[in-house]
Amino acid sequence: MKEEQGDESHSSVIKVGGAVVEDPEQLKELLDEFTKIEGPKVLVHGGGRSATKLASQLGIESQMVGGRRITDAETLRVVTMVYAGLVNKNIVAQLQARGILALGLTGADLDLIRSHRRPITPEGLDFGFVGDVDRTAGERLQQLLQLGITPVIAPLTHDGQGQLLNTNADTVAQSIAVAIASAGVSLTFCFELPGVLSNPSDPSTLIPHLTEKDFQALVANGTIAGGMIPKLENAFSALRAGVGSVRITDIHHLQGGTLITL
Repeated sequence: MKEEQGDESHSSVIKVGGAVVEDPEQLKELLDEFTKIEGPKVLVHGGGRSATKLASQLGIESQMVGGRRITDAETLRVVTMVYAGLVNKNIVAQLQARGILALGLTGADLDLIRSHRRPITPEGLDFGFVGDVDRTAGERLQQLLQLGITPVIAPLTHDGQGQLLNTNADTVAQSIAVAIASAGVSLTFCFELPGVLSNPSDPSTLIPHLTEKDFQALVANGTIAGGMIPKLENAFSALRAGVGSVRITDIHHLQGGTLITL
């Protein structure tokens, strides 16, 4: 992995959850680790807890279904203010202080990520202004990276008709990694655990390397369950689309955790 990161053509896409970016100490540690990564890099962030807090202060009820936010017009205004504004610019400012030429963006900026509004489910569930990604402008991202710019991307996309759409940050990170995969890219999902664990309550049970065959066996015997299954399915989907490697880890070990390969 170190050899890979020393290759100037190799890029790193790091996705970090809202719980980290909203805690000053965790954010500081994350950005210190992110700064150490060599070569071109992209940071994709969430910010859901801050959005929920602001919505509550404004008297707007937050509705979640299966971990996904129902995004009506008022909620879209809140997540736009929080994701593209407060959270994004705070990260950008802190990266500038570390000597990184950071540029805060959403999927609407530079027409980076086009999406369509998620259709109403057969059960009648309407997620509102939530976007499912159609395409990502990899060439434009590569141009920014070649200029030495580090994009910091908030999880908002657009439909090409003037409508912003709230989009899952994991999906945004995956689509970015796939879009620039031809130049060589690694994708890291950073969350609260040190990686994929054989016992979720015991951090010492880290699985350092996981293949698709291993994954299927561990799902079958119940070792991997719950929310980790879709996260890993996303990881293997990215690998099949050309991403070189995927890691799942925490803020302390951006180049450690669980390495996922086909």
